[in-house]
Amino acid sequence: MSLSPEPPPAGSLRLAALGDLHVGENAERPYRELFARISQEADALALCGDLTNFGKTPEAEILAEDLLACTIPMVGVLGNHDYECGQPHEVSRILHQAGLKLLEGEAYEIHGVGFAGGKGFIGGYGRHMLSAFGEPAVKAFVQASIDENLKLESSLRMLKTERTVVVLHYSPIAETLAGEPLEIFPFLGSARMGETIDRFDGVQLVLHGHAHSGAYEGRTPRGVPVYNVARPLLRNRMGVEFAVFDI
Repeated sequence: MSLSPEPPPAGSLRLAALGDLHVGENAERPYRELFARISQEADALALCGDLTNFGKTPEAEILAEDLLACTIPMVGVLGNHDYECGQPHEVSRILHQAGLKLLEGEAYEIHGVGFAGGKGFIGGYGRHMLSAFGEPAVKAFVQASIDENLKLESSLRMLKTERTVVVLHYSPIAETLAGEPLEIFPFLGSARMGETIDRFDGVQLVLHGHAHSGAYEGRTPRGVPVYNVARPLLRNRMGVEFAVFDI
């Protein structure tokens, strides 16, 4: 089952989305059937990070084999789990060979719709967002958040499309974190990304994962719809395997 509206309007792109697949090294064809079904129900697929459990090469290879069952264009980003073993470039290479276009500072166009994004990072929201003040370690932490946000801005600037979708792992707003402990909100995303998204016209949809117990839907300060498509949330809260949007 998928979370899908009525039949799409003429000329729209039907986009399937999910994140937090967490493929383990002992998994056997965990998503092959799902990707084949998505190919029948959507025009494109967006994967919102934490594609592997620990960023191990065997995990990426298992997922790559399943991705071959997907016959529609695919875009995605890595998540924090994909960095755990210190080889995100190898994970990216393996998944790219299977047809997944990664949006780490890059941008792609599919059937007239632009896709921008990146992993994103942590840092908090509103007046509680961490600033670059104090110890060098704090300044380095904030700089990492700024650097990831610059990747998002760079990919958005590459696009000239009238319709744009932003794909992230971390959340650009606090609203879709509702349900998670308040104490960990600063570690689930950063308002910097939401501020950047709102500076660009044409962004019609933002997708992210990471917050397994968060809320499904929210909006940026400017009103752009944001959806949390973490697979645990979709399955446990919404009762579906993936979400579908008409762009």
